Amino acid sequence: MSLDNITTIIKDIIDICLVWIGIYFILKSIKSNVKFTLIFKGIIIIVIVKLLSDAFDLTTIGLLLEYVIMWGPLALIIIFQPEIRSVLEQLGRSQLLGRHKVLTISQREKIVYEIGLALEYLKKHRIGALIVIERDTSLSDYIERSKKLYAEISNELLVAIFFPDNPLHDGGVIIQGDKITSAGAVFPTTVEMKFSKRLGTRHRAAIGISEESDAIAIIVSEETGRISIAINGDLNYNLSVDEAKMMILEELKPKKTAEFDYEIEQEDGDEDE
Repeated sequence: MSLDNITTIIKDIIDICLVWIGIYFILKSIKSNVKFTLIFKGIIIIVIVKLLSDAFDLTTIGLLLEYVIMWGPLALIIIFQPEIRSVLEQLGRSQLLGRHKVLTISQREKIVYEIGLALEYLKKHRIGALIVIERDTSLSDYIERSKKLYAEISNELLVAIFFPDNPLHDGGVIIQGDKITSAGAVFPTTVEMKFSKRLGTRHRAAIGISEESDAIAIIVSEETGRISIAINGDLNYNLSVDEAKMMILEELKPKKTAEFDYEIEQEDGDEDE
């Protein structure tokens, strides 16, 4: 095999790898954006119906779908311009290695322990709070517009930040890795109509940031003291402190670690049988 052939093969491999990496990050961004997920599902349904219409020779529906496929991309770009911009921004904020992935098991448990103690106090005294934990999607844009702290995570500090009359208690706290990076952060509120109109600004801001990123957003209601967690645009409402701690700990686990732990549990279960 000549040197030119080897060079050509290497170039082809690099070319294919770059294409797959691009597709991976696009699909990952679509998955973490609720609106784009719905658009993606709609496109798949249209393609499937088009294939079925061709297979069964359904002329009218096939003709209509041809027009949809022809002009659909242009219409999507015009109608969903904000969502497309959001995905592109999200791609730019994506980190190859989120800080939560390099935490040791003891560090993760300590973070959850301190947050759990804070949640108990905040829930008991009905103090409103919004705690956002960064994962793979960078929250640097929101950190820049908030009050930077870079302090060790402790339940005392979290309670102090959200204590009434504190200048920072209305905004959200951002946690990166094992540090409280900033406080007083302002997040976009969700515009989804599926959520109750009775939800306050904190809950809507938590859902909003979970729609735009893969962050874990923890909310304590000022009116009821109830704890909720927003992840990937979904709201887990009225959790106990223990349920919240378990959910946070599970979500902070790197995916490979979580899968490995599950496999170990399955093997242990098989041995017991």
